[in-house]
Amino acid sequence: MSMSLYDFVSVTLVTYNSGRFIKRCLESVLAQKCPNLEIVIVDNASTDGTVDILEQFEDRCRISYNDTNIGFAAAQNQAIGISRGDWVLTLNPDVLLLPGFIQGLVDAGCTHPKIGTVCGKLLAIQATFDLHDKPLVDSTGIYFTPMLRHLDRGSQEVDNGHYLTAEYVFGATAAAALYRREMIEDISVDGEFFDHDFFVYREDADVAWRAQLLGWRCLYTPNSRGYHVRSVLPGNRRALPPEINMHSVKNRFLLRIKNMTPDLYRRNWFSITVRDTVVLSCCLLREHSSLKAFWYLARNYRRFFEKRKLIMSRRKVTDEYIASWFHEVPVSRPAPKSSARITARMKAARG
Repeated sequence: MSMSLYDFVSVTLVTYNSGRFIKRCLESVLAQKCPNLEIVIVDNASTDGTVDILEQFEDRCRISYNDTNIGFAAAQNQAIGISRGDWVLTLNPDVLLLPGFIQGLVDAGCTHPKIGTVCGKLLAIQATFDLHDKPLVDSTGIYFTPMLRHLDRGSQEVDNGHYLTAEYVFGATAAAALYRREMIEDISVDGEFFDHDFFVYREDADVAWRAQLLGWRCLYTPNSRGYHVRSVLPGNRRALPPEINMHSVKNRFLLRIKNMTPDLYRRNWFSITVRDTVVLSCCLLREHSSLKAFWYLARNYRRFFEKRKLIMSRRKVTDEYIASWFHEVPVSRPAPKSSARITARMKAARG
């Protein structure tokens, strides 16, 4: 295997009014026993004291301060552009990593050269960083339904010892996803890994779908565990800011404009149409601020289709393969066993 367990890893964080979480997040990253590690932070013009906290870490992290909030997608791309790692771990400020999280992801990623993304087992934690009465799963990867909804595997399920097997999944939540640099460069469109047009929300689902189309795999490993405070869940839409909901609507349609094949639409047209009808009805009857999403899509339609042409011209997988991932229940596939050499390295690295 050409990859080394000691390849350089970059952790990229985007902060925006993240003062409540960022100190404990960074402490959990700095406590990781990973031989070659850098931390790159981009702050999107926070006004809540985040900058004061970040200044305490300037001797241990590379930090850039933006004058305006350019959005999660663009700021992550900015951080990735600054970073130098062979692997890039995108991390949300409201994530706490348990010991060995990063090395566990890298170990798993080394098992096959076409693994472009690796994710671990995220458990839910309260905004106070207190644990729930019962341990709850936050994410073990993301999956798509025939309605084109993307959801987190295991979200809000009681963690009773399941999800203990390494397996291929459709994609990873960017709250804590390890991406191979080679894949980042391969699937970027016009120099963008995360699509700036998404601004915030669903940009990780777009990356996952594009990576699948271009022949890359996503591996879930139970050996890396952490905690995540999740503010966006399917049932709490009304509690979210109108701007977030508008981007959610916009990005639902942008996802398909860029990535959906005619065959996938043909197979799932009824489910897709039902969901679209619900979304549009809600915008017309209740969530008027989200109607701006459709104006944005119409205004930039040609540019989006240019991106689509670039992606589809490089597609490497069959219609059947893509369609096989879209189910009401999460789909996963067996992962390769660690080679003897990798296993020996893992044991040596951990002493």
